[in-house]
Amino acid sequence: MNKLFKVLGWMLGAIVLLLLCVFAYLNIVFPKVSPAEDLKIEYTADRIERGAYLANHVAVCMDCHSQRDFSLFSGPPAPGTLGKGGDRFDHGMGFPGVFYAKNITPFGISDYSDGELYRLITTGVTNDGRAMFPLMPYKYYGKMDPEDIYDIIAYIRSLPSVESNVPDSKADFPVSLILNTLPKDPEPMKKPNPADQVAYGKYLVNASGCIECHTQADPQGMIIQEVAFEGGRDFPFPDGSKVTSSNITPDPETGIGNWDEATFVQRFKQYTDSAYVIPQVPQGEFNTIMPWTMYAGMTEQDLKAIYAYLKTLEPKRNQVIRFTASAN
Repeated sequence: MNKLFKVLGWMLGAIVLLLLCVFAYLNIVFPKVSPAEDLKIEYTADRIERGAYLANHVAVCMDCHSQRDFSLFSGPPAPGTLGKGGDRFDHGMGFPGVFYAKNITPFGISDYSDGELYRLITTGVTNDGRAMFPLMPYKYYGKMDPEDIYDIIAYIRSLPSVESNVPDSKADFPVSLILNTLPKDPEPMKKPNPADQVAYGKYLVNASGCIECHTQADPQGMIIQEVAFEGGRDFPFPDGSKVTSSNITPDPETGIGNWDEATFVQRFKQYTDSAYVIPQVPQGEFNTIMPWTMYAGMTEQDLKAIYAYLKTLEPKRNQVIRFTASAN
C-alpha cells in the first residue's frame, strides 16, 4: 500500500511539474509577435479627419471605448465620454472572464509610442507584452491598410484627454493561458479601389468587424466560422432581456436576400435624417447593442460596397428572434 501511495505521489508530482512547465512556456514564449517598429506618424488634419471617420463610423472604436447610454435606442456614446473607456464585458454577456475597454484618450495612451499603438491595435499585444482578449478585434485590424490604422492613431491622439482609471481585465482559466497563443503579426493589405465594389466592401466588412456580432460564439467567446454572418448570437441586457444578432447572409427568407441596395442603405441612413430624434427606451422594451447611429455616419458609397459584398456570401437559413423580453 505504501508503495502504491509513493507511485501515486510521483505521478501527481509529475503532472504538477508538467503543468508548471506548460504554464511557464505559454507565459515566456508567447505572445509571439515582432517588436514594435520605430514609427512616427504625422498628425495632419487630413489624417485626423479620416481617422475620425473610421473610429466613429466604420471600425467604431468609440462603440466600446466610450460609455454608451442604453436609456436611448442603440446606446449612443454619452456626451463627454468619448474614448474614456470603462465598458464592461463579463460572464452575464457570455464572456469567459471580466474585460474592460481601456481609456484611449491621451490620458490612457500617453505611455505608448506610435509603433506600440500600431502593434497593440493590429496584434492585441500591449507595450508591456500582455495579450488582450480578442473582444478587441485586433485580428481584423491587422488586415487593414496600415495607412488607415495610422489615421485612427492620429485621431485618438487628438481627442480631449479624459481622466478615468479603468480596471484591468481578467480572463478565466484556461482562457487566461490560451490568450497568449492568439496574437500574431499583422497581415496588412492595401485598401482596394472603391471602384472594385465587392473587394472594397469585403475590406469594410472586415474593418467593421461585422462577423463578430453576426456570428455565434463558442463557450470561450470565439466565433464559430462555420456559421459566419448567419446571426443568432445573444447579447443580454442587465434586466434579463436579450437581443439576438440578425442573419445578414443573402438568404431570401431569414436574411437580407430580398433587400435591394436602396433598402440596405436606407436602413442605416434613416438615423442621420434631420427629423430623426433618438428615442428613449424604457427598461425591458426592445433595444439593441447594434450602434446604428454610429454606422449611420458611413458614406453611401461605403454602405453600398458593404451590401455588394454581403450579397456574395453563401445564403444560410437561420431564423432569428431579434428580442426576448425579461421573464420578470
